[in-house]
Amino acid sequence: MSEEKNNAEAREGVDFIRAKIMADNASGRFGGRVHTRFPPEPNGYLHLGHAKSICLNFGVAREFNGQCNLRFDDTNPTKEEVEYVESIKEDVRWLGGDWEDREFYASSYFDKLYEYAEELIKMGKAYVDDLSADEIRAYRGTLTEPGKESPWRNRSVEENLDLFRRMKAGEFPDGSKVLRAKIDMASPNVVMRDPTIYRIRHAHHHRTGDKWCIYPMYDFTHPLSDSIEGITHSLCTLEFVNNREFYNWVLETLNVYHPEQTEFARLNLTHTILSKRKLIQLVQSGVVSGWDDPRMPTLCAMRRRGVPPEALHEFCRRIGMARSDSTVEYSLLEFCIREYLNAHTARWMAVLDPVRVIVDNFPEDGEEVFEMPLHPEDPSYGTRTVRFTREFYIERDDFRMDPPGKYHRLAPGREVRLRYAFLVTCTSAVLNEDGSVREIHCTYDPASRGGQSPDGRKVKGTIHWVSAKYGVPAKARLYDHLFAMDNPADVPEGKTFLDNVNPDSLREVDIVLEEAMKSLPVGETVQFERMGYFCKDRDSTEDLAVFNRTITLRDTWAKIASKGSM
Repeated sequence: MSEEKNNAEAREGVDFIRAKIMADNASGRFGGRVHTRFPPEPNGYLHLGHAKSICLNFGVAREFNGQCNLRFDDTNPTKEEVEYVESIKEDVRWLGGDWEDREFYASSYFDKLYEYAEELIKMGKAYVDDLSADEIRAYRGTLTEPGKESPWRNRSVEENLDLFRRMKAGEFPDGSKVLRAKIDMASPNVVMRDPTIYRIRHAHHHRTGDKWCIYPMYDFTHPLSDSIEGITHSLCTLEFVNNREFYNWVLETLNVYHPEQTEFARLNLTHTILSKRKLIQLVQSGVVSGWDDPRMPTLCAMRRRGVPPEALHEFCRRIGMARSDSTVEYSLLEFCIREYLNAHTARWMAVLDPVRVIVDNFPEDGEEVFEMPLHPEDPSYGTRTVRFTREFYIERDDFRMDPPGKYHRLAPGREVRLRYAFLVTCTSAVLNEDGSVREIHCTYDPASRGGQSPDGRKVKGTIHWVSAKYGVPAKARLYDHLFAMDNPADVPEGKTFLDNVNPDSLREVDIVLEEAMKSLPVGETVQFERMGYFCKDRDSTEDLAVFNRTITLRDTWAKIASKGSM
């Protein structure tokens, strides 16, 4: 059995990463320190896949009384922006990540990285190459064939130093030269076939300005940044497993402090794209309104949609850490969101598809006032005051002229309970020319105040309502998956993932709210009774509130998909 498996099985219920850290601490490795880092590239907004890494790196640091750095690996000035830096910091804070005073940037190490590059040249371990990017790829070989050495590979140390310094001085155009590590063009690991470690890029950097026109490659910067910061455990996703050999080569060749890189499976989620390159396409093509469009899997979109950070922590805990890639059902994320919101949100009544109801035996100017709980299972939430009037709205779906079997809501001759109010019986309905219901007429039982049956008669149906006189008009955005299929990246030839966008991913409707809901603050998530969880959006105005549906009360998507309506 391998050492890694032994570590993973060291304690039941502990994942292999934590087991490895426990073993390192027990052996005295790194002096018992645990120091991790979350190292995003500031070239886009963070998404759900990053949430897994944030929870892991900051979580491990907390659990082992260690530290976690926030480091921006900002080595590509053409794709990085201050906007992304600020959004990343906001997202990490939202998820509970606390880097204290340890906010670092790879760009802060550019001088030291340049010195390391010169040191490799002096050791005969790096050379300036004049091959183009396409030629380098062609010379690299394949998984079954060794690579071919560049004709510039055996330049002298003096020539390489001179050329590299002239690259730094800006004498050469972009793409004309690169600095490559001199390792082994026949290595079975293609990554080790003289990888590029510096390229020329005459571009303004968001932190260093125009000081540099050569920039280190990510795979060179990453291990040295970890070393400079004294990281103990460099936790990476599986796509870096082949890069680990180069990670180790850089640190060992330069004889500097050596953290350990350990890989874990990245998050793959059904109905979801977790690629910054593709997410940028969604934004730039106008498929979504921006990075925080609530249909996006970005953390800022989750926040705007009303998803609580605690639900993402629970989701990451449930999926755990694995060494092999797999795909997680989106329904698990939804379950975690529902579970948290069910226990932590106030209840209100809102009608999403309103039809007017008139209680003919209720006084025209009459009102009844009810105190309704804001959470039926948690009295600490308190109550709110709701006024009942002769005319009110119910959901159109809560009435049928010709009800099907087992339909327990309102219909001609049927009696239902109005939530916390009265029992009402439908006497008639007025229809439009197209057969749709214009208004419903009922009578109420005055003795049923509070929705109680005065004589013990059974009333199966309970529906919610909103006063027509005091109800507040608003808008609701109803979201479904942005991609209808399980794997949206799986497309036939001639198509792109954009062809898999679900045309019904957003529907906006006019709704009616309880009057007190007008004062809810932007960003607050509540339950619309029987209808789902909704978050008040920043697009709300003083005159018109806008609510984003966070999630339905049940996994209705699975039922819809099983009926083949996709």
